[in-house]
Amino acid sequence: MPIIAIAREIRRIVSTKDLELIYLGPKDEFGSIWLSQEGIKTKMILSGKIRRYLTFGSVAQNIFDLLFKIPLGILQGIFYVFFSAPDLVFSKGGYGSLSAVLGGWVLRVPIFLHESDVSPGLSNRFLARFASRIFVSFPENRTEYFSLEKMSALGNPIRREILEGSKNEARELFKLTFEKPVILVLGGSQGAQRMNEKISQILEDFLAAFEIIHQCGDKNYNRLRDETRALIPERLRSFYHLFPFLKEAELKQAYAACDLIVSRAGSGSIFEIAAIGKPSILVPLSESAQNHQVKNAYAYAENGACQVLEEANFTPRFFLEKIKEIFSRPEELAKMGQTAKSFSKPDAAKNIAIQIVNYLGNR
Repeated sequence: MPIIAIAREIRRIVSTKDLELIYLGPKDEFGSIWLSQEGIKTKMILSGKIRRYLTFGSVAQNIFDLLFKIPLGILQGIFYVFFSAPDLVFSKGGYGSLSAVLGGWVLRVPIFLHESDVSPGLSNRFLARFASRIFVSFPENRTEYFSLEKMSALGNPIRREILEGSKNEARELFKLTFEKPVILVLGGSQGAQRMNEKISQILEDFLAAFEIIHQCGDKNYNRLRDETRALIPERLRSFYHLFPFLKEAELKQAYAACDLIVSRAGSGSIFEIAAIGKPSILVPLSESAQNHQVKNAYAYAENGACQVLEEANFTPRFFLEKIKEIFSRPEELAKMGQTAKSFSKPDAAKNIAIQIVNYLGNR
C-alpha cells in the first residue's frame, strides 16, 4: 500500500509517457492484483529469509534459503535490473527487497530506502549501507539503528483517497444505525484470530453499548460469521457489521463513520489512523520482529494520541471496560483525536515522490 501511494503521487507529478513503474519482488497473489490495477508491471523473483527461531525445520529451511533461494534471487534481481535499466530503485524493505536492492547496487543504480517502523527489520539494517537516502516514518531520534545523516523523517506513505470518506455514504454502505458510538475493529493478517476470539467472548455486552464494524481477516471470516450468528441476540444484530477485508472504497467510509479504532500497531495502520484524526486503542502483535509493533505503539502513544493495550493485558472484560472508560470522558476522546492529527504526516507519499522526482531531475 505505501508503494501504491507513492506511485500515485509520482504519476501526479510526472507525465505518464515519461514514466515506467516496475515492481520486483516475491510472489504475492493479492499484491500482484493491487499493483496491476495501478498499472505497475510486476516481475516475480525467488525470496528466502532467515528464521530466528530454532527448530530442526527452521534450521533446514535457513540452510536451503541461504544456499539456493537467496543466491538465485539475487541473480534474478541483477538480471531484471540490468534489462529494465531503471533510473532509481525504491525499496520498502523486507526479505523480498534484497534481490532488487543488491541488483541495483551491483549495477550502480541509486537506492532509496523506506523504513516504516521504529525498529528496522534485519533486511533494512543490512540494506541501509547501500542506500543513498533513507526515509523513515517515526522521528529520527526514535528510529533505531540508521545513520542520522542518511535519514529523513517524512512519515509512512498513505493513500490520500482514504481521507475522502463521509458518514452519509458509510451509513448506506454498512447499514449503520448511528444509535450508539461506532467502533472500528481492524484485525490484520497476523494475530487477527486472537483479537477475534477475545471480542467474541464479550460480543453481546459489547453490542449493548456500541455499534461495531469488524474486519476479521479472510481466513477467519466464515467461522466467525457462523459463531456470531449464534452469539448475537436478534435485538442486537443490526449493530454488528462483519467483513473479511475492507477494500479502499470501504475502508475510507469506515474511517469516516467510526468514533474509535481498535487495531494492531503496524506502521501503516498507525499513520492512517493519525491522518484521519481518530482516537484509538492499539494492541501490538506480541511476536512481531524486533518487537517493532510494541515500539511503534508507544512512540505513537507518547503524546496521548492513543492508548496501548499489550496482549498480556488484553482480557475481554478489561478491554470492554477500557473502551467504556474512554467514552465516559468525551474531553479525553477529543484530545486523543487532536493529538493523532498533529502526529500525522498525510503528505508523506507526496513528499517522498517529490524527492524521487527531484533527485532524478538533478542527475
